Amino acid sequence: MTRRAEQNRPTKRAGALGQRLMRLREQGARPSREDVEAADMVEEAVIDCGWGRILFTQTFENSEAIIHKLRAEGLEQRDIAFYVRDPHVLLAAAPNELFLDPSHTYRLDLTTYRAKWRKLPGFFVRRLTSLADAEAVNRIYASRNMVQVNPEFFWSKRDSRALTYFVAEDETTGEVIATVTGVDHGRAFNDPERGSSLWCLAADPQSRHAGVGEAMVRRLAEHYQARGAAYMDLSVLHDNDRAIALYEKLGFRRIPIFAVKRKNPINEKLFSGPDPAAALNPYARIIVDEARRRGIGVEIIDTAAGFFRLSSGGRSVRCRESLSELTSAVAMSLCDDKAATRRIVERSGVKVPAQKEAGSEEEIKAFLAEHGSVVVKPARGEQGRGVAVDLDTLEDVTAAIAEAKKSSDRVILESYFDGTDLRLIVINFRLVAAAIRVPAQVVGDGKSTVESLIAKQSRRRAAATGGESTIPLDGETERCVKRHGYEMSSILPEGERLQVRKSANLHTGGTIHDVTSEVHPTLVDAAISAARAIDIPVVGIDLMVTAPHLADYVFIEANERPGLANHEPQPTAQRFVDLLFPLSMPASARLAQERKVEA
Repeated sequence: MTRRAEQNRPTKRAGALGQRLMRLREQGARPSREDVEAADMVEEAVIDCGWGRILFTQTFENSEAIIHKLRAEGLEQRDIAFYVRDPHVLLAAAPNELFLDPSHTYRLDLTTYRAKWRKLPGFFVRRLTSLADAEAVNRIYASRNMVQVNPEFFWSKRDSRALTYFVAEDETTGEVIATVTGVDHGRAFNDPERGSSLWCLAADPQSRHAGVGEAMVRRLAEHYQARGAAYMDLSVLHDNDRAIALYEKLGFRRIPIFAVKRKNPINEKLFSGPDPAAALNPYARIIVDEARRRGIGVEIIDTAAGFFRLSSGGRSVRCRESLSELTSAVAMSLCDDKAATRRIVERSGVKVPAQKEAGSEEEIKAFLAEHGSVVVKPARGEQGRGVAVDLDTLEDVTAAIAEAKKSSDRVILESYFDGTDLRLIVINFRLVAAAIRVPAQVVGDGKSTVESLIAKQSRRRAAATGGESTIPLDGETERCVKRHGYEMSSILPEGERLQVRKSANLHTGGTIHDVTSEVHPTLVDAAISAARAIDIPVVGIDLMVTAPHLADYVFIEANERPGLANHEPQPTAQRFVDLLFPLSMPASARLAQERKVEA
């Protein structure tokens, strides 16, 4: 036999064993110890992914060895025992510690998979290449309530043979908008089946691009296919219908493979039965989830309206999303009356725009002539209803006033400040989060009308926000489209971006982008001064700014019930629960807060 043939023989043998092992597992049978040993797999193979470890249980001798390894799970980590042969036996050995993950396993056969490469407009997929990428991945994880990873871990594994990280980058902004992780089983534990697996597929809910998830899955599949992998597996929650539909569309098929996890606070929603907060909107649910993590009792008062009660240590607080009993009726009334809010904060030294209540046609003409462009808004209201921005003709102003009167008998005119919409979340008179709010936009594909693009983007925003964010097909949207030279029936050229709303409110299709680390101190001071003037413990202060890192601004309004969701990775819900139940704070956080007060 030649030297070349001798070198190849173990590879062929391992390949045949791998195929045998694969057939046995797909049939639900357990491979013999001799088969496993002959395959020369690494014993008790574990790979650390930063958010937790994957235990490849086909390399473990028995249930006791798996349980021993799972008991070594790190704090704030989520370990997964995957490819469990006999889940009933494993669970019976530690029923108080472990649970069967309610996820399905899907497999893509890479030996028959055919690449379908199609360049989608607006983004491209590449490897993770910097610490900034790692931080962006964490931001996406936070937005999807996934366990975050120390960015240094991502960076340290950038050249790993077993782990692969891909990200999608927006071609215009350079922002990372999606991420996926892959594991090469051959390089992780010398897998004779030549398998691979997909983990942590996540897209930024604020992204405007369609097809990002599919592009990430295809890129990873093609990567492992090129490496000679036989298949790619993934685990997906049984009720994640949208993800399952995507995987089945791409050719994945369900296989009888199971995963087991430890009963820990991170996994609680998976093993504790029906979640009382499941039907709440995202703004109530983010608070309830944080309270449950701390062992604070939760009573849902009214699901549709977002009312709930939190109780701990003899203390009970009723809330409606981020509005609690700690906010006085007077403060709430001030925020509700935009004209009164403006007068109050102006006396505290906060810069405000010129303002006038809509009156006669002559008064409107004079105000418009003085300021050139105006904002029309109901004197009372929320969620951007009835607000029209950057109006410079009497006809548009008159039409906007009529629309605003559907929300309030009184209508306000304000001078228009051309800038960026900045939302600052102030809790207990400290800045917790700052984010710019970008008005709804669509990107042309050269085939679709503006109206159909808006409808598609609106469905995407609704899916990403639990139905909270949609783009209204109303007069304000039509006015904004016409102002850019288009009709709703126009075909938007491929790659062209069109802003379809002037106001950046989330409920009218706007997106939120965190700028907490770069916001100018003057803007922070203005927000805190406004909160103190109103005397409100939790508030969203809206400013129009030249840029978040510059000092120029005008005050727009204060929201007594700001949405705490969509501000990831900032700890908005954590600080809210800290305010309500200070003793529930981790000791380290309490000490840090005390040091700040002393300083």
